[in-house]
Amino acid sequence: MSIRGPQALASLEEAMRDIRREEDELSKRVSRAAERASKIREHEAELFRQLARLRLDPVVQAELDGRISAAEARARETLKAHAKDVSKAEKSIRALDASRAELTEKRAAAIAVLEEQQSQLRSLSAAQSSKLAADPVYAAKRAETEELDRIAEQSLRKTEQAEADREEKGRPYREDPLFMYLWEAGYGTSAYKASNLIRYFDGMVANLVDFSKARPNYAMLNEIPLRLREHAERQEANVSAAEAELAALEMAAVDAAGGKPLRQAIAVEQQSVETLDAEIARLEDERDAAAEALQTLAEGKDPAFEGAAAELAAALGREDIRTLLAEARQTRTGQDDTLVAQIDEARARLREEEEESREQRERLKTLAARRRELEDIQWEFKKQRFDDPGSSFKEDRLVGDLLNDFLRGGISAASYWDQWRKSQNWAPGSEWGAGYKSTRSSQRKSSPWPPSDGGFQWPDSSFGSTGGGKGRSKGGLRGGFGGGWSGGSSGGGFSRPRTGGSGSRKHGGFKTGGGF
Repeated sequence: MSIRGPQALASLEEAMRDIRREEDELSKRVSRAAERASKIREHEAELFRQLARLRLDPVVQAELDGRISAAEARARETLKAHAKDVSKAEKSIRALDASRAELTEKRAAAIAVLEEQQSQLRSLSAAQSSKLAADPVYAAKRAETEELDRIAEQSLRKTEQAEADREEKGRPYREDPLFMYLWEAGYGTSAYKASNLIRYFDGMVANLVDFSKARPNYAMLNEIPLRLREHAERQEANVSAAEAELAALEMAAVDAAGGKPLRQAIAVEQQSVETLDAEIARLEDERDAAAEALQTLAEGKDPAFEGAAAELAAALGREDIRTLLAEARQTRTGQDDTLVAQIDEARARLREEEEESREQRERLKTLAARRRELEDIQWEFKKQRFDDPGSSFKEDRLVGDLLNDFLRGGISAASYWDQWRKSQNWAPGSEWGAGYKSTRSSQRKSSPWPPSDGGFQWPDSSFGSTGGGKGRSKGGLRGGFGGGWSGGSSGGGFSRPRTGGSGSRKHGGFKTGGGF
């Protein structure tokens, strides 16, 4: 069962919302754990004060009580300020999420408008295709392009065969260490530099391997593919120029029929989508930075909170406090035993809180990394126009089991994105329009920009060119909303710009737990 481009992007967006929700929930848990740990220490301090009243003389008791109380008061005040800071950070993240959701809705609306405009242009171009077919100028240019295309295909096949011969027939030469020694030394050429003694021995080696006959053969094996490749590239350039001229004739026919305003409107709408994508990325980077700041607060790592907690912990860990507790354990009075038991219980609870908080912090880091990776994938998805209604994916597990595997760390972001690329297809008729269709193997191997279902192929200066730089790559043209087609990068190399936050992209077998 296949899934259409817009539905696929919506599924990725839903997964993104789930990640952010769990990230927010974990941040709250970590923050609450830090606050509970602080309160447990306050309770522990109170228990030690009670123990001091029972066992110490008034002077020592007052001195110890003063130290603990001062540290406890500072910790309590810092905790209040910390709670306000956490609340403010959480509010900031909610505002950023709301802004991003609003932009995402605007983008969906813009793409709906764009789809309608493209549908109108497809209808118009289809109506002109039969007229163009009868135009002698267009027919001649098409025939010329087909001939250049045939020549380019033959040239490419010869080049590939020569390169295969170089690999296969050149292997015995490369596996002969004596021959390769002389070859790399430049023996028999003006590049050869050696002393008379070395020349003498090299001459003996050359006679042994019959180098004088083998060298020109190996040189030809290496030279012919290079020359054929240069020739094939020249033929490819000729086809590119002819295709551009053919596309210009097609565009002129559509413009004469009233298509230019539509093309201009589409260009404006595409620019709007690109602007929205850039703004969404900016908000995501702001949120990433805000999430990191919240995580720092939630973990109690801000200097004020961390300092106050450390001061109270130090006050409760002094030598005289440890001595007081040790002596209380050695006695058998009811009050001593009760207070000691409560202190032990408080410390056990503190260890449990710290252990649970440590696990949650690790999960939070994993979720943050997974969110950034999913942002990278969404960026590439839109950049390569996979959310186009004419785009579909034959593997619906991409938004099911494979998505869950990625979120749980079973597969890397690079591998998951590669699955999307391999599964993607354009709707029938969208690969090329009513105009010229290339037959070159380089064309078949690429994924060209599909301008329409039954329309014309547009050159880079038209509404289809949005991707910066030269639009044509191995027979395809860049374009379409969401960014230009980049020719299909292989795994891992995400191009999403990062302007804030850590921007780290860790791939690996993380286990997040919870909802993921």
